[in-house]
Amino acid sequence: VQLQASGGGLVQAGGSLRLSCAASGRTFSNYAMAWFRQAPGKEREFVAVITRSGDRTVYADSVKGRFTMSRDNAKNTVYLQMESLKPEDTAVYYCAADLGPYPTRNDGSYDYWGQGTQVTVSS
Repeated sequence: VQLQASGGGLVQAGGSLRLSCAASGRTFSNYAMAWFRQAPGKEREFVAVITRSGDRTVYADSVKGRFTMSRDNAKNTVYLQMESLKPEDTAVYYCAADLGPYPTRNDGSYDYWGQGTQVTVSS
């Protein structure tokens, strides 16, 4: 499956952004989908994951209550609505797809990755 992330940009602290990740090539609903991020000089970290049907999401503690992940299987797209953004949210955000049976925070489990979209939050 091919993944194309978009929606990043520059925003002031406290602002909002919505990221999108469009998938093509395989049956989208067969994949759990996740967002990860990587800040300069840091390791890639888990942000959120959503089940194949979209009935359950799991978030990193650092974004819980501020970020909302959703999916539209009819449009082969997942979204990450980010609210109350902080400078520490600055990173390249990646979407990823996993064929495994259970949603996971482990980036090694993901089969396909998008190219990343830059999010910069100014103070």
